[in-house]
Amino acid sequence: MSSTKRAPAESGAKAASLYLQLQDTLRDAITSRRLAPDAAIPTERELAEEFKVSRITVRKAVDGLVYEGLLTRRQGAGTFVNKRVEKSYSKMSSFTEDMISRGRVPSSKWLSKSAGLVNPEEALAMGLSPGTTVFRFNRMRFADGTSMGLDYATVPANCLPSLDAVTNSLYEALEAAGTRPVRALQRLRAVAFNAEQAQLLEIPVGSPGLLIERRGFLADGRPAEYTQSYYRGDAYDLMSELSHIA
Repeated sequence: MSSTKRAPAESGAKAASLYLQLQDTLRDAITSRRLAPDAAIPTERELAEEFKVSRITVRKAVDGLVYEGLLTRRQGAGTFVNKRVEKSYSKMSSFTEDMISRGRVPSSKWLSKSAGLVNPEEALAMGLSPGTTVFRFNRMRFADGTSMGLDYATVPANCLPSLDAVTNSLYEALEAAGTRPVRALQRLRAVAFNAEQAQLLEIPVGSPGLLIERRGFLADGRPAEYTQSYYRGDAYDLMSELSHIA
């Protein structure tokens, strides 16, 4: 950790400031990839000695990064930089945004782009009338060069200036057009990858996966997106925050 060392705080600073500064230091080392995915971080004792803070402060800083999904604890082995992707199930964000926020390098491979008339499944999902023109964007998703999943997105044609407006991130293109969804309904279920999907992802046929179906809407209630995302079960986790309302 010597390359990531930074004094957490001045003498006498509050514990809250100490743990937040240490957390920032570790987060920066992870997102800048000075700590690589699956790399072990120093022990609590080592971090406490290096940064001259208490082990309680270290534990609190590490707990926060575990909650964020940047670190993971392995019983009897230590704490490691998470190589799995954890997706918040309660936050609207794109795949690209998720990967960048976790210090991963996102990329995509286009499978197809097309324009056509809405099909019955799409019409039902988005409440569109028969004969409505839609754009379809089918892609493979990667993080640090490793295949993560497959995205099949359908967008009403009136939400984008053209089919070619989407060059990388669909949400970036929708935002530029002023039609990025502001709310969404999502459904999650377990699936097994079929032969075609498994071949694309280079995984065994029947491998477990997660299917997330998302219907996104504009502020005025109009549909803006219907996406089916198939993510590898061995590389993708979903996380949600729950609270008790008295």
